[in-house]
Amino acid sequence: MWKICGYELNRGEKLQVMLHPNGREYEIPTTLICGAQEGTGMTLLITAQIHAGEYNGTAAAMRLAKKIDPKKLRGNVILMHCVNTAGFWQQAPRFIPQDHTDLNMNYPGNEKGTIGQQVAAWFVKEIFPTVDFIADLHGGGMSETLAPCIFFPRAPKVRDCVLEAAKKMNVEYLIASSNSVGEYGYAANYMDIPGFILECGYGGLTREEWVQQVQECMELLLDHFDMYLLEPPAELTVSGALSKESVWELSAKNSAQDLPMRKKYRKKLFEETEYLESDMRGVWYPAICENQSVKKGDLLGELGDFFGNMKKRYYAIGDGTVVYYTSGMSVLEGDALVAYGLEDSAEEV
Repeated sequence: MWKICGYELNRGEKLQVMLHPNGREYEIPTTLICGAQEGTGMTLLITAQIHAGEYNGTAAAMRLAKKIDPKKLRGNVILMHCVNTAGFWQQAPRFIPQDHTDLNMNYPGNEKGTIGQQVAAWFVKEIFPTVDFIADLHGGGMSETLAPCIFFPRAPKVRDCVLEAAKKMNVEYLIASSNSVGEYGYAANYMDIPGFILECGYGGLTREEWVQQVQECMELLLDHFDMYLLEPPAELTVSGALSKESVWELSAKNSAQDLPMRKKYRKKLFEETEYLESDMRGVWYPAICENQSVKKGDLLGELGDFFGNMKKRYYAIGDGTVVYYTSGMSVLEGDALVAYGLEDSAEEV
């Protein structure tokens, strides 16, 4: 039996509930799945829309919740379909609207604080101690454009575990991060719980290829931890044991209910990434796009005013690859402009 958040699930059971952090009216739609199979006792937490308006993770979580058969699952899965539900319903671009809390920059929170602070504190007290790995699903915001990537923690006790999992995902860029105040960052640095952020999609858009890519990554993560394995069609089963990778690919390619064969990505790991922020309010004109290679001294963008007067130009401090950038015109002081992985720190993995 699995006890979680006041619920009890028997092996082989799936339950869909609204969780209420600290008993408040605030609600998080969640699917709890207790595996029936013998083996790993691991619990995987998958969260979506900590940043409202980053929709593709929510769509993928909904599909996974329907697709995962608890009879074929080893261990347990917590799928939080939308953490920032208040922001979702108010069509807010990022933060919890009641108190403007950024749940990726607010841990460990405060049990007696504002709504967003209480949600973060609830994760720290009630959720993190029950899980073994965290996959936090994000995407570029309303005015961000990005290349699919994974941010993983530098925290030495969990780095290797997370990096091995990240290498199995179907994204090209893996980025070492020092974030210690977001969901996965706090859990990694202060509670030794491994996890990563998967970024896929942008601009407040929901596109089928992005939803599929996120879903595929989560299926690959389940497979990496030997929690769930799709079975190949009977007509393709051959005498002798197939490798786990072969079983996965055959299932993905041939089952009518599964996704098409996954695109293969070469992986590039960036140990160092330059995060360019605006030092003034202004009208932004980017000079780059996602996935673009830049050289030291290349123009990244210009910041001006409403009359077309340029106030500042921003240049690359080194050779790199653009991972994401602000594609909208409106920026405030401190807003992100461009993030690019530095080639001097990069390696193929």
